[in-house]
Amino acid sequence: MKNKHDKAVEIFAKKMHCSQAVLAAFSEECGISEAQAFRLGSCFGSGMRKGEVCGACTGALMVLGLLYGQEHIGNLEERELSNRINDMFMNRFKEANGSYICNDLLGHDVSTPEGVQKARAEGLFTEFCPKMVASAVDILEEIIEKIDVK
Repeated sequence: MKNKHDKAVEIFAKKMHCSQAVLAAFSEECGISEAQAFRLGSCFGSGMRKGEVCGACTGALMVLGLLYGQEHIGNLEERELSNRINDMFMNRFKEANGSYICNDLLGHDVSTPEGVQKARAEGLFTEFCPKMVASAVDILEEIIEKIDVK
């Protein structure tokens, strides 16, 4: 059995978005199918195709939302927990990688065809992005392992 780190990187290598790869690696724990994870994460790759928040981060936040998110209207304790976990993940990802903004991480504006072409020519999608997928999974596993939801 593959660990989540390897599973996510393998999914990403099969031409799925970073967001899809991270979410799908945790689909079972989240109570969704891999196909549902692929669909849910499909619009978040490359920072929602605008170079904004890295898709690996949005995939991780989807996992955290499914596991610890607010589900009851008006429940401020649930909201506080999800806010705290969100901040924890984003801060750790930025600390580990220098940013959580896709364009900053890649050094190119991937919201433009020229930026995508440059990133592709430099091998960033095949060499750099898998490292961001792996980092998101590793941070996610650490948070899930250590989180105190009580």
